[in-house]
Parts: sequence; structure tokens; C-alpha cells
Amino acid sequence: MQRNSVVVNGVEISYAEEGEGPLALLLHGFPESGEATYRHVIPALAAAGYRAVAPNIRGFAPSALPADGSMRLADLVADANALHEALGGGPDAVVIGHDWGAATAWAVAHTAPERWARVVASDVPPLAFFGEYANTYEGIERLNHFWFFQMDMADEVLAADDMAWVRRVMQEKWTADAYDATADFEAVRKALGEPARLRAAIDLYRMNFAPKEMGTPEWAARHSALWGEVPVQPTLYLHGTEDKSVVLDEAGLAAIGASLSKGSEAAFIEGAGHLVPAEKPAEYVERVLAFLAKEV
Repeated sequence: MQRNSVVVNGVEISYAEEGEGPLALLLHGFPESGEATYRHVIPALAAAGYRAVAPNIRGFAPSALPADGSMRLADLVADANALHEALGGGPDAVVIGHDWGAATAWAVAHTAPERWARVVASDVPPLAFFGEYANTYEGIERLNHFWFFQMDMADEVLAADDMAWVRRVMQEKWTADAYDATADFEAVRKALGEPARLRAAIDLYRMNFAPKEMGTPEWAARHSALWGEVPVQPTLYLHGTEDKSVVLDEAGLAAIGASLSKGSEAAFIEGAGHLVPAEKPAEYVERVLAFLAKEV
């Protein structure tokens, strides 16, 4: 596996890559890193004939902090589409995203459909479904970090005791009980161990779900323009049965699957929590490779 970097939109983005062939861009979420989240997936995609590229999003080391501090979803989308260009991606490229990376994948597929042939997303469903869930009692309780991160004290709490809060929430809430999240947490320490980087990561929530903006018509229009429409491309949506953050039942999964375009699929990964690509790599890889290989 090689590690390189490229400047897009004025920000140096570092990435791990392996393989040759059509671009497969793998996008991570909070508070992770690309290489750690997809450590099992990158070599499998490379062996299947893809150029698998897993960047760290802006602000997450070793990628650079954006000079203007902007961590809006629109920036992540612009970066992903610019990476497609900078890395020589063609119309046969695929985008794969988890968590924030899933939201980004929904958005790049919609805003630049000519770049992406297929979409794989996990752990954050399309906006229509995620937005509905986030407004329920269960969603508000399960996604309480969205609201906690709006507080100034969050910077100090997340940094304290060698990021003990992050370690605990990753192990006890964001992954299934049987999973050991130690390797994933160590990657978080490398990516967000500096105060400015941890602040940038928290700003994902402060800038995209700002208390005085969230729920306003302007806020809704901005998000809808990015990921309010499901992709026209064949799409695979995967979700962990043990996800304690975004809880989904059979009816919800079926509704998501029914909303997607022709040739799409939606499936549970049994025994996985919210970090599906790392928690159940064999099952995840099997599903992804079969989907990418099938005729539609």
C-alpha cells in the first residue's frame, strides 16, 4: 500500500492507495481515518482490479487543515469530486462512503453523476430517511453527540485524558459489543490528536448542524441540493444490525431499498455496529465486490 498526497481546492489531501484500474474512492466518517476504516477493503478492491484510494478528509491528519477553516458538507463534496479529477478517475469510477463519507457519497453521485458509475454507502441512509430519523425521539437520543458537539466544552471533553471520551463512545456505542475498537481508536489519535484537528472534526457538526440554522428553510435547501435526491446510479446500501447510533429495522431497510434506482440493493450486515467496513470486513467486502461485479 502506498501513501501519497494531492492538493485539491487549496487543501493538501493525503491518501492511502493500492491497485490499478478504475478509481474506487473510499470516504470515511467521524472520527476515523480512511486507511483505518477501509484497511481490510483496500487490498480486496485492489485484487479485484480497482485503484482503491482512501483519503483522510480535510483537517484529519496527515491531510491539511483548510486555511479558511470550512468543514461544510459542500466542501467534502467538492474535495471528493476534485479528487476524482486529480487522480484521473473516469466515468467508471465508484464512490464508497461510510458515515460522513456516506453523506458525501450520496451527494457526489447526485451533483456529479457523470463521474461515478456506482455508489456504495453504509451507516447513514439517504437524507429523506436520515432526516426523518433524526427528528424522532429515538434519533435525538441516539444522535446526542450532534447536540453535545455544539457546546464549547466539547473541545475540552473530547481532548481530556488522552481522548478517553472518544475511546469509550467508539467501544461502547459506535461499535458492536463483541468488537475491539482499539486499532480504530489509535487511528483517531493520529488523525485528531492535535487541538486544531480535533476542533476541525467537531466543526463538521457545528457548521453543518448549527443551532440557529438547523431546520430553517435555508438550511433544508442547502442540504437538499447536495444529498436530497437518491443517486441515479446503481447503489448498494449496507447497515449494521447492531448499530446503536442510526437504528434501522427491516421495514426501514426495505423502504430505503425501494427508493433506490434500478439495479440497487440494500442489506443488513449481521452483528455489525456503526463501523461496518471495519467491524465485519469479510461480509462487507463480499457484498461490495458482488455488487460491483454484477450486470445491471
